[in-house]
Amino acid sequence: MNPFLRLASCFLCTAAFASAALDIMPLSEVRAGQRGVGRTVFSGDNVEEFQVEILGVLSNTGPKEALILGRLSGGQLEHTGVMQGMSGSPVYIGGKLIGAVAMAFPYAKDPIAGIRPIEEMLRVDAMPGRRAEAPAIALYKKGTGLGLELGAGALLPVPARRENVESRLTEVATPMSFSGFTSSAIESFGPAMRGLGLEPRQGLSLGGAPDMRMGDPKKLRPGSMISVQLMTGDMSVGADGTVTAIDGDRVYAFGHRFLSLGPTELPFTRAEVITLLANVNTSFKISTARELMGIISQDRNTAVAGTVGRRAAMLPLDISVVEETKPAGEYHMQMVRDRYLSPYLLQMALFSAIDATQRATGASSVTVKGSIQFEGRQETALVNSIYAADGGSNMMAATTTAVSLSYLMQGGFDSLKVARVAFRLETSNAKQGMNVGQVYLSRKEAKAGETVDVMAVLDGENGRQLTRSLKYTIPQGTAAGTLNFTVADGSQTSVADLRQVLSVMPRTPEQMISNVNRLRSADAAYLRVWRAEAAYEVQGEELPDPPPSVAMVLSGAAGIPKFLNSKLAEMRIDADGNMVTGAKTVQLEVKE
Repeated sequence: MNPFLRLASCFLCTAAFASAALDIMPLSEVRAGQRGVGRTVFSGDNVEEFQVEILGVLSNTGPKEALILGRLSGGQLEHTGVMQGMSGSPVYIGGKLIGAVAMAFPYAKDPIAGIRPIEEMLRVDAMPGRRAEAPAIALYKKGTGLGLELGAGALLPVPARRENVESRLTEVATPMSFSGFTSSAIESFGPAMRGLGLEPRQGLSLGGAPDMRMGDPKKLRPGSMISVQLMTGDMSVGADGTVTAIDGDRVYAFGHRFLSLGPTELPFTRAEVITLLANVNTSFKISTARELMGIISQDRNTAVAGTVGRRAAMLPLDISVVEETKPAGEYHMQMVRDRYLSPYLLQMALFSAIDATQRATGASSVTVKGSIQFEGRQETALVNSIYAADGGSNMMAATTTAVSLSYLMQGGFDSLKVARVAFRLETSNAKQGMNVGQVYLSRKEAKAGETVDVMAVLDGENGRQLTRSLKYTIPQGTAAGTLNFTVADGSQTSVADLRQVLSVMPRTPEQMISNVNRLRSADAAYLRVWRAEAAYEVQGEELPDPPPSVAMVLSGAAGIPKFLNSKLAEMRIDADGNMVTGAKTVQLEVKE
């Protein structure tokens, strides 16, 4: 049989089976004027009915998509309108399932909703179960340093929330409950989350951390509320919605996407509603997560779908904070193991942990010491640096640290599985920063084999200076010409040294770990001796200034990158634990 026909046949069989099992009404049979009922939770875990009047069908609202327009009534809806948390509430006509509440009009006086046809929700079962690989996020960007320009939300490459501009019919925002986070963390990351159709709520998930023991799936039924758990423990993050349908061990919910993650593995729990809060814009349910129920395995445009009774693999995250040498807090969490979500959640957790102890304005410093461990590997990625500024050091530290995890998780190697992430944060209310001032050489000319004294001056606040002296012996056989002596901060030194390595995709997991470990810490300056001659990258390592015969071979070889600057030596210059910024270059002439 033609493979396309076989695929179509399988899809039709799946849809037909689901239709029979779920007793659905096809969209072609839905008409204006029909009346039905919906089911959702207004209080506790009690599923209640509300009335629905079909107003019509909106065709082509998306690729092969349509929406049923319905007027809702009954229950609390005259007072609240369509609420956040109702996404996925099933709607029936004559006992047959037609779809789920998914869209609404902000600021509308009447509870009119867009109902996602159930046929579109069931399509997720025919979609691939494994995500296509994506290129690794760069550890640096040209001219900007090691990711310091990235802000809150920059690590989550998810499309913005879809919206019908003319009618303002939008996906019902998914309420996200945050527990254990500071208010500044919610405010800083809120705009990015709202752009994704999420509505952050601080402290509105009651009852503490959810019970991650497996619960009884019989407690779930169409109309029940669930909470997708992205992080649990001392800090927790949950997203709430409603179950549309249950077919065997399969669960369909929301009626629209969550984060457009495609194939994924997110744990979800049963949830109970504490109360309803009416709002001029969009009302919402205040809920609490209960026991674990299963995993969400598909996050698609028209629905999220998963399986009850399965447990998601979670990633342990430990953060300890020390303020002015005194312990200030410890946080232990479990977060989803996802190539996009894990770095984003790490960024938020680090920011909140720092913000809980460090002042929000004024000079401050954050020293980061951490490790990223992997399953079945002895190699560990180490992340060590310091961030000092007159404001914003907490976001600098959180974002740049999370970039390393993002790089490792998005590298495209299935065998490189992160097993544990741990960080120690040392905060200070002083700006522990110095700038590269002057660089001096003991002589302007020298011959191969001779030693040159290099003196670097680091300038700090209040006239403070650090002077460091080093010695460099010019190797025997060094050709005549100009040698460059550059004293620079860790960021610029890493860019200069790793630019050729990071310009191509890593070939092995070990190379990715090595790239992270080769990043220079910001608590030192680095003397780099180099000359403007060709260097080549062979199997992830730099081959500087090769003999002409070797250079000729490498230049003609396919896939061997060539770079202009060739490093001859590098030395670390201690800065007494201060963050170093800036760069200075001086030159020496090598004579024959």
